[in-house]
Amino acid sequence: MNDKVTYWVEMSDYDFDTAKAMLETKRYLYVAFMCHQTIEKILKAYWSKVLEEPPLKIHNLSRLAEKSGLDKDMSEGQTDFIDELEPLNIEARYPSYKERLMKSLTADRCKDLIEQTDKLRTWIKSKL
Repeated sequence: MNDKVTYWVEMSDYDFDTAKAMLETKRYLYVAFMCHQTIEKILKAYWSKVLEEPPLKIHNLSRLAEKSGLDKDMSEGQTDFIDELEPLNIEARYPSYKERLMKSLTADRCKDLIEQTDKLRTWIKSKL
């Protein structure tokens, strides 16, 4: 792996560890946010592996997967999960959405988010 790919993988791993730590402390809003960040960064690692140009400075997971061509290899379940993660990046940051989002983020939902995030990141890592 080149240095850019390694950087993004390490940052993705760090964010995933943070998501798990947030679950342990019951900070569910940040579990969701860090799961999004985990996938965003592993997608940027894949981008760095397959494309000459640096990854776009965007947070849109679907667009990152599409622009890097990874979406063509993804299952419907994987793309559905990306669609589920997509709003968690923006909504987790803005106070007007926090209360509504926090009500939907139960311990069970967050455990599921972490499990699905781990499966997707592991699959993308296998492509590196």
